[in-house]
Amino acid sequence: MMEFLYFPEDKTLYIPAIITLIIFIIAAFFLFRLVVKVSKKQEQSFQDNYPNTKINEQHEQKEQTDQNP
Repeated sequence: MMEFLYFPEDKTLYIPAIITLIIFIIAAFFLFRLVVKVSKKQEQSFQDNYPNTKINEQHEQKEQTDQNP
């Protein structure tokens, strides 16, 4: 009934798939870190260029509440 599933007897055939999976997980981790870093730079740039916005006021309030528990 489930002939479409293929589980090889020789388990060494799993090695390339595991290596590929590890490479993609590592790449995804570093890409995520890069996106977070760029996002923080853009946020800081926005705050520097537009200091009198409502978003900055909310951000400052959040920072103050984070520092004073």
